[in-house]
Amino acid sequence: MTAVTTDRATSRPAEHRAATPGFGSTLHAEWVKFWTVRSTTWSFGAMFVLGAGLTVLVCATSADGLASGREGESPGSFVTFGMMFAQIAAVVLGALTVTSEYGTGMIRATLAATPRRGAVLATKALVLTGTLFVAGVVTAVAGYLGGNAFLAAAGIGVDLGDEGVLRSLVGSGLYMAGLGLFAAAAGLLLRHTAAALSLVLALVFVVGNMAFLLPGSWGEWTAKLLPGNAGSPVATPVPFNPLLLDPWIGFAVFSAEVAALLLVGWLVFQRRDA
Repeated sequence: MTAVTTDRATSRPAEHRAATPGFGSTLHAEWVKFWTVRSTTWSFGAMFVLGAGLTVLVCATSADGLASGREGESPGSFVTFGMMFAQIAAVVLGALTVTSEYGTGMIRATLAATPRRGAVLATKALVLTGTLFVAGVVTAVAGYLGGNAFLAAAGIGVDLGDEGVLRSLVGSGLYMAGLGLFAAAAGLLLRHTAAALSLVLALVFVVGNMAFLLPGSWGEWTAKLLPGNAGSPVATPVPFNPLLLDPWIGFAVFSAEVAALLLVGWLVFQRRDA
């Protein structure tokens, strides 16, 4: 009787240790992993420098030309100008969130601790998109405040209440979060940092621009629906390309594309060995 009682007593802690962590514990673990690698800090630093710094620089150097009409562009086109380049940092961070674990083999430890792969993917996505949204908005606001000071000094300042300005500041955060998640989904499929970055950056920066060279209406619509072209108008008060979709319609298309790629990534993640 004593032996049986002892066996039961000693088995309870083992059963407790083997229990699957809850969603909150998994989220905390992903948060810790996200912020304890240097690439996170460097990526956000690069995003701020590129996004806010280039916006201020372009507004400072273009203010006189815009005021005189020589530039031929609306001042609103420039108050989030640097966010076009901050996309690179969002893509890099999104890819590394997934591929770095495959590169180091840490993904095996992650899945051993949390066998529910859906929870792992959901918490990664939540940490990544939430942080990128905040960073994107902060970067866009900083660029707007700094750049608009030069525009205002030239008499062509852009007010926060002007059409599209507030939407572009919030939209910058939404677009950065979407791009990061898109890159993470690509990383989930390819499991290699260089491959994921090459694919997403080429699709956003190269293919997206070259697609407008395709002939006919089918070429025009192909270009409009590519991820970078569909999602980016939400982050600019005045688009540089009038052929692009309306901001919120384009962002809805972009979100659907991100969701589709993430779904494919999740299905592969469920079935493939770590």
